[in-house]
Amino acid sequence: MIKNKVVVITGASSGIGEATAKLLAEKGALVVLGARREDKLRALTDEIKRQGGQSVYRVTDVVNPDDSQKLVQLAKDTFGRLDVIFLNAGIMPNSPLSELKTDEWNKIIDVNLKGVLNGIAAVLPTFKSQKSGHIITTSSVAGLKSYPAGAIYGATKWAVRDLMEVLRMESALEGNNIRTATIYPAAINTELLDQITDKKTAGDMEKIYEQYGITPDRIANVVAFAINQPEDTNVNEFTIGPTNQPW
Repeated sequence: MIKNKVVVITGASSGIGEATAKLLAEKGALVVLGARREDKLRALTDEIKRQGGQSVYRVTDVVNPDDSQKLVQLAKDTFGRLDVIFLNAGIMPNSPLSELKTDEWNKIIDVNLKGVLNGIAAVLPTFKSQKSGHIITTSSVAGLKSYPAGAIYGATKWAVRDLMEVLRMESALEGNNIRTATIYPAAINTELLDQITDKKTAGDMEKIYEQYGITPDRIANVVAFAINQPEDTNVNEFTIGPTNQPW
């Protein structure tokens, strides 16, 4: 059941995070939103409240471990507990390796991999102590397949895939009852393409998304599906994309 579950969402100010926050709040979840842009967080929280939902937010940079800790603490202080964390924050400034955009490489690793690790570290003590919880991450089809110009992005998403599978296995072995779900979206129309500074890569990606892209609420539906499963049931991987995209 989704109703009355306390759900933390990172990367909540736009795209998949925003769509998921709206849908879960509509279904009765108590949502705790984290992202870097306070104006968008405030507007989203206000919208959810106007629609009769419950929401709070905190400006959060997932690269900073303390920010993730404080976001989890906000959920517990506000609603008394935490049931689900959706680690959704991510960036995709893709480029060929030969362009040597090493600053961008490091940013991708910091957000897409270390950001997920920071979220897991922040929430695991709570989930272990209460012997329940649900950790959901946004990976990518680039975590399942290799794509030119996407080496670093893909490397982080492959890493998240392994990380989440090991987390699922260890949680089962330790008897912590922590559920996991990893989502592998294909062409979903979000702000990811806005971060690509390599002109050729940006142009190629824009053509793909213009032809195939679907809306972020399609991913939100899958997040809701995963959360809504019985507590003894773990659906741990979802690959999602447009029906007409040949991958």
